[in-house]
Amino acid sequence: MHLKHLEWPFFDAAHRGLAEQLEAWCAEHLGHVDHSNVDEACKGLVKQLGQGGWLKHAIAGTALGGAAEVIDTRAICLLRETLARHDGLADFAFAMQGLGSGAISLAGTAEQRQRYLPRVARGEALAAFALSEPEAGSDVAAMQCAAVADGEGYLLNGEKTWISNGGIADFYVVFARTGEAPGARGISAFIVDADTPGFEIAERIEVIAPHPLARLRFKNCCVPKSAMVGAPGEGFKVAMRTLDVFRTSVAAASLGFARRALQEGLHQARTRPMFGASLADLPLTQAKLADMVCTVDSSALLVYRAAWQRDQGQTVTREAAIAKLMATEGAQRVIDAAVQLHGGRGVRSGEVVESLYREIRALRIYEGASEVQQLIIGKDLLKS
Repeated sequence: MHLKHLEWPFFDAAHRGLAEQLEAWCAEHLGHVDHSNVDEACKGLVKQLGQGGWLKHAIAGTALGGAAEVIDTRAICLLRETLARHDGLADFAFAMQGLGSGAISLAGTAEQRQRYLPRVARGEALAAFALSEPEAGSDVAAMQCAAVADGEGYLLNGEKTWISNGGIADFYVVFARTGEAPGARGISAFIVDADTPGFEIAERIEVIAPHPLARLRFKNCCVPKSAMVGAPGEGFKVAMRTLDVFRTSVAAASLGFARRALQEGLHQARTRPMFGASLADLPLTQAKLADMVCTVDSSALLVYRAAWQRDQGQTVTREAAIAKLMATEGAQRVIDAAVQLHGGRGVRSGEVVESLYREIRALRIYEGASEVQQLIIGKDLLKS
C-alpha cells in the first residue's frame, strides 16, 4: 500500500525506510492474528515485535537496545499508525511497551534503565503504566494511592484501575502520593515487579475491544527506595513527561484505524452492486468518501506536524493536544461512515469495520479525554 504522506518533508529517508520495512513485516506477520485468548495474543505480539526489532523504537538509549538516545516521535507515530492499520492489538502491544517503560527511559537511574529497558526492547518483559484510580482519572491530583516511607523502603496502599497490560505485565510503574506537598506536587513514581508481596490483581476488566486491562490493589506492598523513579514528589512531572512523549502517537494510532476504514469503505463502494451500477456511482457515496479522505488527510498533517516539532526540540503541548483531539474524533467519524457504507455487514461481528468501530472508541478517552484536550488547547491559547 503506497502512502503518499511519506513523501512529506516531515520525514527523512530513515523514516521512509522504517515505514516500508514495517509494512512488509506486518503483511507477513499480522495477517491472521488469533485474538481468541487476548492475554496470550498480546504476549505473543510483544515477543514478535521484540524479535522483529520494532520495540527498540519504544525506549531510549542505544546501549540499552534502543534505536536512538532519545525516542524519535515520528518513528513511534509511523509505527503505531502502521500497526493499527493492520491489527489493533499489535498497536496496543507496541504502545504499552513504550508507555509502560517511558518513565524509566526519561527519569530512571542507570541501574533501573539497565535492569528493565533491554528486556522491554527485546520483548522479554511486559511493561505497564499505573496512574489512573477509581476516583482519579483525568484529575490526577485527586490520587489516593499512598506510599509511606518505612525503613529502607516504602509501603504502598491503594488501588489503580483501567491499567493496560494489567494481569500480564512483568512490572508496573506506579504513581502514589508521598506527601511532599499538596495535590499533584506530592506524588512519586515507583517500579513494582509483578511478583512483589502485597501487590495483587483485584479485577480483570473486559471492554468492547478486548485488551488486557485490570484493577490493581496494593496492601502494604513493600518496595525498596531504589524502586523510586525520579525524585520524591516529582512523580506527576514524570507522568506528564511520559504522556507528552506518547500522546501524539495515540493520534497516530487513530490515523491508522481511519486509513484502514477508508480503505475498507472504498473497496465496499467499488464492489457493492447498487441500482444497476455500484455503490460508488451514487453521489451520496462520493460525498461521504470525500469527507472521509479530507478527515484522514487533515489528521495526518496535524499528527506529523506535532511529531516533527517535538523531534526538533520544541514544546508541543498545544500541537499534541490538537492532533489527539482531531485525529481521534475524526477517526470515529470515518469509521462510522465506513460502517454505514457496509450496511448490515458493517455491524456483523468479525467484519473489519465492526472491529475498528470497537477499537477506536477508547482512544477518545485514554491518555487525556477529548474534553481534557480542549481544556489544554484553550488554556494554552489564552496564555499566548
